[in-house]
Amino acid sequence: MGGGFEKWRMLPLGVLIFCAVCSLNVVVFGPNFVQRPSSGGADEAPRAANAAATEAASCSGALAKDYACYQKRYRDLVREEGVERAFVELKAEYEEGGFVRTNCHQMTHVVGRAALERYGDVPGSYAKGDSFCWSGYYHGAMEAAVARIGPERILSEANGICADLGDGRDRYSFYHYNCVHGLGHGFMLMRNNELLEALAACDTLLDAWERDGCYGGAFMENVVTGTNNPARPSTRYLDPARPLYPCTDLAYQYKDQCYGIQTSYALEVQGDDFSKVFALCGQIEPDFWATCYGGIGRDASGRSNNNPAKIEMVCALGAGYEARSGCVNGAATTFVSYYDTDAQARELCYSVDPILQPACLQTTAEYYATL
Repeated sequence: MGGGFEKWRMLPLGVLIFCAVCSLNVVVFGPNFVQRPSSGGADEAPRAANAAATEAASCSGALAKDYACYQKRYRDLVREEGVERAFVELKAEYEEGGFVRTNCHQMTHVVGRAALERYGDVPGSYAKGDSFCWSGYYHGAMEAAVARIGPERILSEANGICADLGDGRDRYSFYHYNCVHGLGHGFMLMRNNELLEALAACDTLLDAWERDGCYGGAFMENVVTGTNNPARPSTRYLDPARPLYPCTDLAYQYKDQCYGIQTSYALEVQGDDFSKVFALCGQIEPDFWATCYGGIGRDASGRSNNNPAKIEMVCALGAGYEARSGCVNGAATTFVSYYDTDAQARELCYSVDPILQPACLQTTAEYYATL
């Protein structure tokens, strides 16, 4: 497939992030416009009614952790005022912390699904897109597109869904990737989180690069759905007693994408003990060590708020060069994706053990070139 294809195989290390465990700093592009109750008023009953309505509209008070409330809130914002306004609100509420921050990726899925309903097709929705919280908007739009096509037609039409984003200069671009990655999310939604059925749907894609991106979306949905989205069915394909399952039990072609996200779940069920997850990665097939160790680096980045010193401490827990280098490289690609520049990633590379620096700098340069 060529050099571009090979470099894009690194992409999941930068964009597949378990949002329940990450704490990302973002630029807020506008204030929070949620209406607050006024301090005046002549009658207690109307005032109480207004307060209840405001609480429901802003998902505050008793609804501060109610997924269905936020889902309705952001869907209504898109329908009534558009995608840009929904992101202004979401980014402001993210800065306030709480439910929106820990469920940010799933909230952007909601915005994306509503956008597809409003604008009608994938190109129109993607033109309004925002990559905030690891591109969940695009994944949600694709979920809605898959649902609209329906299970009777989806497999016969799957190869054409991302065609407009996979032609010419956009081929293997970030938008093309988000489209096929979103297909994986959509297949999981359609198959009620039956992972093997979703992977089989991804296998209908003719392009190997697109299949890989689709696998990644399915695996990401498998990890996040039970934890971050109580409105969705839970998955049968996670096992606390086997933290790297289902990756360990899958056919070879699925393993790379699976291990790229599964470390987030493994870390959660291992009590946030990075040493234990390093040990788990060391027990899998050597072909996937780099991916697994890179996932640890991504998790270290998210859990440390991109702190180079803390990332270096985590990566130093790896046993041997390959483990430590893979971890640092995974963190570096995450920095590139997050900051949309290679400057911070290069600083990270220069801050680690000199023996790790050449591979880190090379990985950073190659990954940044793909963006």
